[in-house]
Amino acid sequence: MHRILVLHGPNLDVLGTREPELYGQVSLDEVNRRLVDLGRELECRIECLQSNHEGVLIDALHRARADADGVLLNPGGFTHDSVSLRDAAAAAQVPMVEVHLTNPHAREPFRQRSLTAGVAVGVVQGFGVDSYLLGLRALSGHLRGRQV
Repeated sequence: MHRILVLHGPNLDVLGTREPELYGQVSLDEVNRRLVDLGRELECRIECLQSNHEGVLIDALHRARADADGVLLNPGGFTHDSVSLRDAAAAAQVPMVEVHLTNPHAREPFRQRSLTAGVAVGVVQGFGVDSYLLGLRALSGHLRGRQV
């Protein structure tokens, strides 16, 4: 059974109420429930963590090296400006898939650059909550040596 760490970055704790026209009306608790359910189907143990604090996410990535087989990461706003988060993701030395609810390339220019994508095995974006589920499926397949 693969151990997957799901990290949700800043402002994702208010998912479902923050700009629902952009991010939808599904709460973070519901996203996590769906991930755990899909994890069971894929024979993955899912651990979820959300933080608005960069250091908490960095510490979790450092622990992932010993405690996880893969990481599903939605870095939120840190996507565009956190060299430290990118470096921690690289240092974890486990496969990572980056996910985004929206399509950053269809948004403001400052959102169109991801510092963390370069250390990810793939990026899934623009499919709302399904971005997380598609990302988990892709990560699970990658860990099993399958191309999805």
